[in-house]
Amino acid sequence: MAKILIIDDEQDLVALLKDSLEAKGHTVLTAYDGLNGLEQIKRQPDLIILDIMMPHIDGYELCRRIRDSISCPILFVSAKQGETDRIKGFALGGDDYIVKPFSLQELLARVEAHLRRENRAMLQNQSEIRNWLHFRNLTIDLKGRQARVKNDVLSLTKREFDILELLALHPGQVFSKDQIYEKVWGYDADGDASTVVEHIKNIRGKISEKDPNTSYITTVWGIGYKWERDRS
Repeated sequence: MAKILIIDDEQDLVALLKDSLEAKGHTVLTAYDGLNGLEQIKRQPDLIILDIMMPHIDGYELCRRIRDSISCPILFVSAKQGETDRIKGFALGGDDYIVKPFSLQELLARVEAHLRRENRAMLQNQSEIRNWLHFRNLTIDLKGRQARVKNDVLSLTKREFDILELLALHPGQVFSKDQIYEKVWGYDADGDASTVVEHIKNIRGKISEKDPNTSYITTVWGIGYKWERDRS
């Protein structure tokens, strides 16, 4: 559930919105003027419901002040109905504009829609982050199945990339030759685990051509190989 900040000088409306949002499981913060709203923003809400006409600092100015430091959705609620008012609200960083008086159910539906959109964006960003691994001068694109040292692409075979990926996804974990062979070639493969040694040698050679002073794969004598933990 989300942390929602309501900034509005109409205390009865704030109480109604607070009760309705808390009934849906959200945590609700409140402020009745712009100055107090600035203080509450430090608590990093997930969404802000913001009135425009308030004492001390109006909603437009408050939005302008906070937009550079907070990226959550901002929903303006206001009795100002003009097109120029809406355009100004969007231009200052607002994500939605709802005219008072409004339907409570519509406002709640819009809040949930914005929260779902933010959650999808966050999940997509996390997925994109997981697709890339960074180790000092080496970058591994798991989705694109490509490895680069600085800006130079490594010419890896399918098996070489599979071994690189396996080790890099488990930094510090030691894999024996047999374990690597089983995971990369499969349990039913007809070859021999000794081929892993040659593939590791090839991977190291291709990396060292571009980055001769950094060791990424370490030999654990008598056991196997591991990827060094030191990430950038």
